[in-house]
Amino acid sequence: MLTEFSGLLTLAIFLPIAGAIVIALFLNGTVARGFALATTLVELLITSYIFLLYDKEKGGYQLVEKFEGWIPFDTFRVDYFLGIDGLSAPLVLLTGILGIVAVFASWNVSQRMKEHFMWLLVLQGAVIGVFCALDFFLFFLFWELELIPMFFLISIWGTGRKEYSAMKFVIFTILGSAFMLVGILALYFSTNTFDMTLLPEKIAAANLIMPASVLFFLTIIGFAIKLPVFPFHTWLPDAHTDAPTAASVMLAGILLKMGGYGMFRISAAMFPEQLVDYSWLLATLGVINILYGAAITIRQTDLKRLIAYSSVSHMGFVLLGIAAAKGGTAELGLNGAALQMFTHGTITGLLFLTVGFIYDRAHTRHIPDLGGLAGRMPFLAASLLVAGLASLGLPGTSGFVAEITIFLGSFPAWHWFAALAAIGVVLTAGYILWMIQRVMFGPRPAHHNNLTDASIPEMIPIAILVASIFVVGIYPAAISDVFNSGLNPIVDGLSGYVTGAK
Repeated sequence: MLTEFSGLLTLAIFLPIAGAIVIALFLNGTVARGFALATTLVELLITSYIFLLYDKEKGGYQLVEKFEGWIPFDTFRVDYFLGIDGLSAPLVLLTGILGIVAVFASWNVSQRMKEHFMWLLVLQGAVIGVFCALDFFLFFLFWELELIPMFFLISIWGTGRKEYSAMKFVIFTILGSAFMLVGILALYFSTNTFDMTLLPEKIAAANLIMPASVLFFLTIIGFAIKLPVFPFHTWLPDAHTDAPTAASVMLAGILLKMGGYGMFRISAAMFPEQLVDYSWLLATLGVINILYGAAITIRQTDLKRLIAYSSVSHMGFVLLGIAAAKGGTAELGLNGAALQMFTHGTITGLLFLTVGFIYDRAHTRHIPDLGGLAGRMPFLAASLLVAGLASLGLPGTSGFVAEITIFLGSFPAWHWFAALAAIGVVLTAGYILWMIQRVMFGPRPAHHNNLTDASIPEMIPIAILVASIFVVGIYPAAISDVFNSGLNPIVDGLSGYVTGAK
């Protein structure tokens, strides 16, 4: 039975998927590319409208769409249930931004062009579905759907050991999904609902068929693999290194954020007591991610592998912010972690985009073989510099806002962990500046004297991401206030378990 239907969220999810079907059945070559660009442009307008339409003062779930009994089995019922709150609205916007960036990043793809753009559109629709789903089973369906397009994007259009990296990505993710599915089913048979808006209250009152701590770990392990958290991170460098530029942009910018989003939506909202009890573990793993990831990054000589390990390091800050749930500054720490997810998406997306354009010209990502490129490609040099400085947290950029908020939120709860994490900021400055110096400045190899700068179709996505970095860096309230609206109920749920209050 259809009870509520705004239509916007369904349109945002299925417009890219419908576009992919049109490309698969009717279009070829440059027509498919142009159609994909038009589809992602409309999608960007829709996701921007959804973000602007969200009333952060009102809060709660908005633009709700619900079809009860969508899958009416005798043993359980799945509803088609969509909605956004302050936590998901910015991530829907981020997906719209990176969707059109990925199409521009694929502008020069010639191999099986229609299939490439088809899978990009399916990927975008699936990820938006994850952020909008309010039925836990529907959430899981979209979570799994994302695997298919990413597998094909890496295995067909990737480089190096592309089949190995694609398969490794799928195996790791499916492993996490298997644990998550057990937790989802256990929750349903304990509460008789997949409704994610009711589950927090239902779990607190239900006689669970498994201990709450077991269910907490069953669900969070899937999110930890996707984020990724040490020691489940090893799929990420391989996938990034061998993926095509567009897939790397989507993987770093959006897919990793699915893990963080799951920790907020499921782990923090549904298991507040367990999150507080095990926040020490999240803080420990967060610091390991930050320091280990940064130390390994310094040793990298492949540009994409360097950025991939830097993502491992930066996702550690998300864990550290979530671990602030233990203290009285939980709201600040969680907001910083959410901001880190958004800002990392644009910053790392810009890094992978720029490196991809450099590789298209120089035909190498090996840092010792590069140098002096700023003289031949000043626009790309400026792009790499902006992304690098934002990544190391330069004030005025979005990276600074996210990291300082995390430190302010986590330090009262975890003094020493926050102090150790600060070393990661120093290491980040070291490897970023060293990378930029070796790639863009110094002597230039003679065979790179004829390299050209970015073309107009390449400048457009760079300009979009640079603008987002500075807008959030200069006026962070545009995003942080929306996040705060979605995090307030989570913080309220945590407050009863903080510092032994309950």
